[in-house]
Amino acid sequence: MNPKKFLSRLALAGLLGLAAATAPVQAETEVVLLGTGTPVPDADRSGPATAVVYNGEAYVFDAGAGMVRRAIEAAQKKGIEALYPTNIKHLFITHLHSDHVLDYSVLASTYWWRREAQLNAYGPTGLNAMTQGYYDMLQRDIELRTSGLQPVKHPTFYQVKTQEFDKGGWKIQDGDVTVEAFDVNHGDIEPSFAFRVTTPDKTIVISGDTTYSEALAEIAKGADILVHEVISEAGWSKLPENWQHYHAAAHTRTSELAKLANQARPKLLVLTHILHYSAPIETALTEVQAAYDGKVVLGNDLDVFE
Repeated sequence: MNPKKFLSRLALAGLLGLAAATAPVQAETEVVLLGTGTPVPDADRSGPATAVVYNGEAYVFDAGAGMVRRAIEAAQKKGIEALYPTNIKHLFITHLHSDHVLDYSVLASTYWWRREAQLNAYGPTGLNAMTQGYYDMLQRDIELRTSGLQPVKHPTFYQVKTQEFDKGGWKIQDGDVTVEAFDVNHGDIEPSFAFRVTTPDKTIVISGDTTYSEALAEIAKGADILVHEVISEAGWSKLPENWQHYHAAAHTRTSELAKLANQARPKLLVLTHILHYSAPIETALTEVQAAYDGKVVLGNDLDVFE
């Protein structure tokens, strides 16, 4: 090759490399499962919690028992710094069943004296009363930390900025991220919400606890990721009649979820809040796959989807 041409190309490559290095990096949305369990104690699964992370901010949905520990693992072992507890600024609650909220006070109180911003919590009616209960529980701790020798930069940052809603249809806008709440049918629990999260590169729908819902199928139509609760037909069929009746009115069986997924056709269906009882947990996946040919995975704690 002509030496002059070689040097010319080398210079051009250097300029292109410099341009690439200085170009803004496009943020990508991640979905992190911080808990895929149920009220049934499970050593491998924390209580329900799902995080959507975009541009260094985490939007967490539900706070089941163990969720904070999983968030710390995601931050320190997977490098997702937005999920370090003091960095989490937005928590959305689907409903106030204990398995979805037991780590709410843990998140709010963990290392609160090192927070640079207060936690915002959004959820159903009753959230404010529950938050006051957390304040009452930690009253002495708060007094000790704010009246003694411990340096506390923001003495009120144990507090949570709450917004509670008696029905769906509300929306939170945070920069390029939109979170919309929708009513779902969780038996006699009202209100109970599903959420649709829209970022510049993804649409994610999180079902919360719900029975089969035509409305949710429409909300999730074409979503990049649908995170949906499920109960195994095999496990459900072996329950006493009264428990079968309860779950049929409150949760989505695998056959119903396959029907919903065939209507919505998400790019990825993630199974969470996996009720299976005496059946192997894998039946939740195989039963959905038997009637749905789209991409579906059995969610595990700390799974990350992009």
